[in-house]
Amino acid sequence: MDRSFRLLLAEKLADSLASPLPSGTPRHVYGRVSLPGKVTAVIGMRRAGKTTFLHQLRRERLAQGIGRERLPYLNFEDERLTGLSAEHLLLVIDEYYRRFPALRGSETVTWCFDEIQVVPGWERFVRRLLDTEKVEVFVGGSSADLLSREIATALRGREWEVVIHPFSFLEFLRHHGHDLPASLDFLSAPDRSRLEHALLEYLSVGGFPEVQGVDGETRLRLLRDYVDVAILRDVVERYGVSNIAGLRWLVRHLLGNPASRFSAERFYAALKSQGIAIAKDTVHQLLGYLEDCFLVRPLWVEAASERKRMANPRKAYPVDPGLIPLYDRTGRANLGHALETVVMLELERRGARITYVRTGDDLEVDFLARYGDGREELIQVCADLDDPHTRDREVRALVSAASAFPEARQILITLAPPGRQDVPAPVAVVPAFSWLLGRAYETRS
Repeated sequence: MDRSFRLLLAEKLADSLASPLPSGTPRHVYGRVSLPGKVTAVIGMRRAGKTTFLHQLRRERLAQGIGRERLPYLNFEDERLTGLSAEHLLLVIDEYYRRFPALRGSETVTWCFDEIQVVPGWERFVRRLLDTEKVEVFVGGSSADLLSREIATALRGREWEVVIHPFSFLEFLRHHGHDLPASLDFLSAPDRSRLEHALLEYLSVGGFPEVQGVDGETRLRLLRDYVDVAILRDVVERYGVSNIAGLRWLVRHLLGNPASRFSAERFYAALKSQGIAIAKDTVHQLLGYLEDCFLVRPLWVEAASERKRMANPRKAYPVDPGLIPLYDRTGRANLGHALETVVMLELERRGARITYVRTGDDLEVDFLARYGDGREELIQVCADLDDPHTRDREVRALVSAASAFPEARQILITLAPPGRQDVPAPVAVVPAFSWLLGRAYETRS
């Protein structure tokens, strides 16, 4: 068996060093993607593009002048590798340095291991590789098999996480070949119209790479398949969930009511009225599982005490706006919730710590974002500002919340055209496309 594994692994290693590097739309990651002495774990929702990102890292290093022989890649999702263990992984290292003995200890080798979680004991192998060789290591795999808390335990503090969501608006533009204007400060009317139209398309189609450019029926079928796989493989199989009916009801509720408050007690009562038995604790567990596999992104209320935080309902967002139409019962585009979802996901990409705010006068601000450099932002999302009552409510909520967070910048993100917002200072009204792209312009080299 060891000989057959050795031959197969040697073949896969040789292929990875000789085959053309797969291409793909460049992903924009804020912050560092690696640290010396750490394993970079690339995690995220299925089909979001984690494997493509690993190849992007290889292409970037090749462009920096690193030799192709120092960029090995192995994908372990191969039925011929059934029964492979951590001990067998050492065969790969031995075979590599047999081919390139001069590199051992002299040059850093960048190893990319995809779907490595299928190999029992892979964590021990990776730790040993870091400790004994001059390497940097990237691992990627199915979301529920590379959970944040489990990686931290398994790698004993040697992990560095990079989360890959479906395309951001910036990546969506790149994928479809849209040229970005030189500046967002002085846009021509055609450039503004082009960006506004692209954003509306993005809010409808979403950012999963595989669904770009396909017809609507095919897109919804693909997205439904993604959800089904996440339910069955990342939740049911992994956690041994037996109440599949309750789980499916929960998924339909969360994806069909994006950006809404979610009460486990009310959901429990609703299922009970439908004759579906489920425990309240089970509802909380299932929500946690859906968060683990990145299908849903829950949000806590901002609170000074844990008791108050737990007493308030959470809000829940899908990991991509394209998932919203799967369970929408209205039959019309919900631009407001789709835009709020996109803003929330962009805040996650930027590394913000996010909560929502309930004010003392029973108003709500969509997001309180805190950044590592100490900045705070109160963010309200409102697709349409034409209705004066809606506009007044959104602004009053920001002003009210600002009394509790006086250092926070107050931002109102909208799809509304410029020049039609009668909003007093200090609230900054920002076009949605400008806010979604702005941080990328700030970080341009």
